[in-house]
Amino acid sequence: MLVGLIVACEVAFWVLLGAGLAVRYLLRRRRLGGLLLLAVPLVDLVLLVAGVADLRGGGRAEFTHGLAAAYLGFSVAFGHDMVRWADVRFAHRYAGGPPPDRRKRYGRERARYEWRAWGQGMIGWAVACGLLLAGVVVIGDLDRAAALLAWAGRLTFVMVVWLVFWPVACTVFPTRPPRRAGKDDSLTGRAAR
Repeated sequence: MLVGLIVACEVAFWVLLGAGLAVRYLLRRRRLGGLLLLAVPLVDLVLLVAGVADLRGGGRAEFTHGLAAAYLGFSVAFGHDMVRWADVRFAHRYAGGPPPDRRKRYGRERARYEWRAWGQGMIGWAVACGLLLAGVVVIGDLDRAAALLAWAGRLTFVMVVWLVFWPVACTVFPTRPPRRAGKDDSLTGRAAR
């Protein structure tokens, strides 16, 4: 049941987001569109209440309870940016807004971007792990809560891998912009062909 609710919440997120942007820009009803966009976090609240109710019923925590906590944590961390990302593109396409930022990031700028994204991921990790620990407390039995603790380990592993292969790698080995055709190759002094 909980997996279906997670899928329904994800669908509801995008439906509310699309409806809010359509009402805001296509129907030119900014206030109503804003209210629809404000309803997007209510989807997460529904999932949270359902997960807590399911755990309080005395059952054993399952994989899906951990998945729900991870979904909620990362939704809190990245949800606002996803709404802003969609808003900028919708405004540009349908309301004459400025074009979205499409620059490619290299060097220090890329490293700063990766550190910021990882920091947001850590917020999602902290919220998810807080929910997982709250679930352990609600259940009150470590044997029945083992799936939640396993999820905390999974999320921690993912965050360590993310740290090593993106922010640290981009800091230690900064990316360089691609060479442009026709420019002198500074290493050999020859023109690129």
